Amino acid sequence: MGMKKVWAVFFSPTGGTEKVTTTVAQAVAKKLGVDYGIYDFTLPQNRVDKVVFDEDDLVVLGTPVIAGRVPNLLLPYLNEMIVAKGALGVPVVSFGNRNYDDALIELRNIMEERGFHTVAGGGFVSEHSFSRILGAGRPDAEDIAQLIQFGDKIGEKIIGGWVYNGPVYVKGEEPIRPYFTPRDRHGNAIDIRKVKPKTGDGCCSCGMCAQVCPLGSISKEDPTVTIGTCMKCCACVKKCPTGAKFFDDPGFVYHKEELEELYEGRAAGECFI
Repeated sequence: MGMKKVWAVFFSPTGGTEKVTTTVAQAVAKKLGVDYGIYDFTLPQNRVDKVVFDEDDLVVLGTPVIAGRVPNLLLPYLNEMIVAKGALGVPVVSFGNRNYDDALIELRNIMEERGFHTVAGGGFVSEHSFSRILGAGRPDAEDIAQLIQFGDKIGEKIIGGWVYNGPVYVKGEEPIRPYFTPRDRHGNAIDIRKVKPKTGDGCCSCGMCAQVCPLGSISKEDPTVTIGTCMKCCACVKKCPTGAKFFDDPGFVYHKEELEELYEGRAAGECFI
């Protein structure tokens, strides 16, 4: 099977998914001895045009996990604007130290439906978008070594004469389960879907938050105002140079602190080849 190029294709508001995806893709490209390219569809302007991959491409497609699934706000783009004409596909998801639930099998299914032939897949830990404690600093050196080994094994599988005979096995359930619902100590559902970030007195009006918002939901004219949907990716919080962006919704704070308490240990990444 003659590959000409390996692509890292990703949505990564805070950088963890980018690191996972590019590390795997670079390792595969090195093993196969072919060119390597990047397509970053994090920002809205990069989700306008249709992207087509051919049968001599291999695409490592990465998304973060939100509520145990592929982010629902990405589904229209993934289902309509990414097309493969027999390209090989490697779905990878990054999760914030809790679990990736059905996100990986969901992304695999999307890739198969879009014309990819999936050859491998994986779920890996990145620092949680809500937290600086959960998965802090990950993917770290140990994770990078696993990601490189994963990429090497994908390359070896292709060099060894692998022939597509259906979607690669990955962990997850079908039918895909509902999105994970956080609950308070009384078992009541916590709904943070309409929660938006606040802006403190330290704001210097630099507009960085508006530049990095993957949904274009922060006003460029007045960055203290969130004019659209917030997906709680926390790019605005983690990339604010003065630390002026924050969430103070009680349900959000409770959910964040509960996750930090329950999932403080080191979760492991998983590979399927």
